[in-house]
This record gives sequence, structure tokens and C-alpha cells, in this order.
Amino acid sequence: MVCEKCQKKLGTVVTPDAWKAGAKNTNEGGRKINENKALTGRKKRYNPYSSGKFEKCRICKLQVHQVGSRYCQGCAYKKGICAMCGKKIIDTTNYKQSST
Repeated sequence: MVCEKCQKKLGTVVTPDAWKAGAKNTNEGGRKINENKALTGRKKRYNPYSSGKFEKCRICKLQVHQVGSRYCQGCAYKKGICAMCGKKIIDTTNYKQSST
């Protein structure tokens, strides 16, 4: 779970969008024809050897799956918080949640 502010920080996938309505990969948007997205999308593509380091979750101390996140996905879901900044997203007091 990620809040609206942290949506911009998420990584993007190199593959093009599957549908045309509202897709970013159409020719009207300035995309070149016969362009190799694996080579030109280098800035957006995830590189496991880069300087980005995976932190540990602040609650359970497990390694986080995404660079820039402070909480693992399980803890963020249970607490109803954003995985990146820790902002409360939903009220989970009346929810019956389990980790399995």
C-alpha cells in the first residue's frame, strides 16, 4: 500500500502498456517508432547493482522488497499505513486481519 504522494516515487516497468486508451506508448506522445525500450528506458529501469539499498522494516526488521520503502508490505497492510512514508491511509480498527 502506497499513498498518493508516494505513487510518483514508485519504479516503472520497461514494457509498454497493453491497451491504447490512455496508454503512454502511442506515437502521439513522442515515442520513436522501432525504438528498443530496454536500451532507451535505462533511467526508469530497476538496476539491482545500483547504489539503492534495501532497508529493513521498522516494525518486523525483515528486508524490504522495494528501494525507498521503510516498511514491508505485510506490516504496511496490517497497520494501514503507506509502505514508503508511514502515513496512515485507512483505519484498520474494525478489520479482522491475519498474517496468513
